[in-house]
Amino acid sequence: MKLLLFNDERFGVLTDRGIVDATDALARFSPRSGEETMEAAIANWDEVKGELEAGAQSGDAIPLDSVRLLPPLPRPPKVMCMGANYKENGTRPISPRWGFLKNPEAVIGPDGTLVLPKFDANIFHHEAELVVVIGKSGKDIDRANALDHVFGYTVGVDGSAREGTTGSNGGGTRLGKNFDTFAPLGPWIVTKDELDDPHDLAVRLSVDGELRGDFNTDDMAHQIPESIEFFASFMTFRPGDLLFTGTNHQGLGAMQDGDYIEVEIEKVGKLGFHVSDPLKRKWERGVDKATARAVRENAGAPGASARPS
Repeated sequence: MKLLLFNDERFGVLTDRGIVDATDALARFSPRSGEETMEAAIANWDEVKGELEAGAQSGDAIPLDSVRLLPPLPRPPKVMCMGANYKENGTRPISPRWGFLKNPEAVIGPDGTLVLPKFDANIFHHEAELVVVIGKSGKDIDRANALDHVFGYTVGVDGSAREGTTGSNGGGTRLGKNFDTFAPLGPWIVTKDELDDPHDLAVRLSVDGELRGDFNTDDMAHQIPESIEFFASFMTFRPGDLLFTGTNHQGLGAMQDGDYIEVEIEKVGKLGFHVSDPLKRKWERGVDKATARAVRENAGAPGASARPS
């Protein structure tokens, strides 16, 4: 099933006929926002699944292209991100697991605008990622049981302001990933039963129609159960939490004013968003080959040498 939020925070199920508004099916949980409605559906899935399925078959459908889609989780409780979690097409040894948290205020939805801040970054990169939606609370979760805590999947982008390794910008703090609007998310959540294997999905990112990122999730160094185990050793999971699973850095490039970026993940969906830069900075277009090489060779911070013109 595909679940989404649209227009004035209505809750819907996407069908072959269009969107069926299912907001009233969640009214008994007294949600006060679209975020709470989606979290109620996730947390009470066993109770509401049958009702939503029946309503999706019989309810009136709204054409998808007639609505404004919102992020499926506009303000998620937590946004967890795996770091350096791809083998770069088999060229990079698997490193120990590590990660960071991302500001929930960074989330924007389909056709939203990612705004580059007035921040002295070397470069602003796009990172296409498969995002796990947590469906069940837990702490100290073993990898053998980790997928029991997964509700579904969506498409995400980890916007990244590269700070270099030294200097007054606080290199190494990861705060450059936490600017508002730096986490495009959507267009909907695909429940986990829709995917045979989340570790075998094609991921493609294009900028104004130019293909940059093109990889498969089978290149993931630490698969989803291992990643859940890692974060759950630090913190308690709640329904609606997000886990960004990392990216292959071989297709990174600069985000700059006027770009329209699209990310499509096989069997999950396509997410598009705009980029705005009030300072109108410019970088070389296309794939950032220096960063791709540095990550393959584990030879420094991504984007450490790039500077805007």
